[in-house]
Amino acid sequence: MDFSFSEEQQMLLDTTQRFIAKEYGFEKRQGVRRQPDGFSREIWQGFADLGLLAINVPEEHGGLGGGPLETMLVMSALGAGLVLEPYLSSAVLASRAVSALGTAQQCAALLPALAAGEQIAVLAHDEPATRYDWSAIETRAWPLGEGYVLTGHKSVLPHGTSADLLLVTTRLAAAGQQGPLAVFAVPRDTPGLRRLPYTTVDGIPACELWLDQVFVPAAAMLGERSAVDVADGAEKALGLVLDAGLAAICAEAVGALDKLLAATIQYAKDRKQFGSPIAKFQALQHRMADMVLHIEQARSMAYLAAVRCEDEDAALRSAAMSAAKVVIGQACRFVGQQAVQLHGGMGVTDELDVSHFFKRLMAIELQFGSADHHLEKYAAQLA
Repeated sequence: MDFSFSEEQQMLLDTTQRFIAKEYGFEKRQGVRRQPDGFSREIWQGFADLGLLAINVPEEHGGLGGGPLETMLVMSALGAGLVLEPYLSSAVLASRAVSALGTAQQCAALLPALAAGEQIAVLAHDEPATRYDWSAIETRAWPLGEGYVLTGHKSVLPHGTSADLLLVTTRLAAAGQQGPLAVFAVPRDTPGLRRLPYTTVDGIPACELWLDQVFVPAAAMLGERSAVDVADGAEKALGLVLDAGLAAICAEAVGALDKLLAATIQYAKDRKQFGSPIAKFQALQHRMADMVLHIEQARSMAYLAAVRCEDEDAALRSAAMSAAKVVIGQACRFVGQQAVQLHGGMGVTDELDVSHFFKRLMAIELQFGSADHHLEKYAAQLA
């Protein structure tokens, strides 16, 4: 299979890599993660100026009309830079959710601001008891007058405290019955929203989000469809959005893995033991060769995920995404652990970027379903 990129795609990758190399060095990142928002608004605007935030926005709404391959290239560059900004949350998941579910009027109102970096939106979807079952949503939307009342609890919401807009996934409810899935666009200052902010192990600002009798107008539901019409379309669209996010995070992992391998090889060349660089020790060469094999397998599966994440055949798409997450999850764990061990005790210090790559890869292995979860899922599909 030909994995070469078009001229435009290669330019996108080169431009993003140059920006990260110039504006997002490790010392700069250390300062960024201590800012109140946990990321840099200046860098975010820089992404907007480069057009990176517009990739997943249709051209008719001020975007570039790109797709999973363009997203893959950007995410790999961001992964190499350990970027803390909410690119996955806002520029991928939220932008694609609005594009897929919103009416023409809603897209016109929301997408240009997302593409220009004027607003940040996040998809409030994960819940404490779902355990990787994305359809097991307990948050409810109860009809009341000319709108809905939302109740529920969303868990580990990346950048939830900084988001201007929350795209809340719910089940429409009536007379105590669970209904079809719906997504509501809820402004951050809506009464009844309660947040508990914290920082995840990989340095990403996140929060728990409670919706305590949050009233929103009917127009806040993306698509403005009735409970009768919303079921199949919203379920299918959200599945595609989440698979696009999974493909994006696989690409981010590959970028981080490449950078971690390069740092480990350089350290092995510089570190001397018994008067010789440890890179000359055959046992350590074998370890680094195994790291290379894992990364190349992960790269191929990231390409597969990008190609298959929009496949209309749900079963084929699901199998491809699970296969990619298994291989990439295993690579995240193996390469991360080997890098830390080869660096010794300094590999877990906060002053060295290796420890931050290790923690980010550990988090990626768990996001959108762990490797173990997807292995079981893939095996069940084969059975």
